Amino acid sequence: MKIRPLHDRVLVKRSEGEEKTKSGLYIPTTAKEKPAKGEVVAVGPGKLDDKGERTPLQVEVGDTVLFGKYAGTDIKVDGVEHLILREDEILGVVEK
Repeated sequence: MKIRPLHDRVLVKRSEGEEKTKSGLYIPTTAKEKPAKGEVVAVGPGKLDDKGERTPLQVEVGDTVLFGKYAGTDIKVDGVEHLILREDEILGVVEK
């Protein structure tokens, strides 16, 4: 299934959570926190400004982004958890 976000929305695939702590203890799935980092899978065309022109998004497909703990809406695409959020809910882009 393909999803094309609308307006200023972004589809993000969450990064995998940590399986072990730095000291080597395994974290049970019930105690894991969802990571606040992921990869941009798809972006919308941009928001319309007051003049009716599109403002392009600052993130691109393939960017690694950081977002808030309660940002966006969780969805499943082909059995994989994704997140749809607005561009203004993205806190930053991880530079490589």
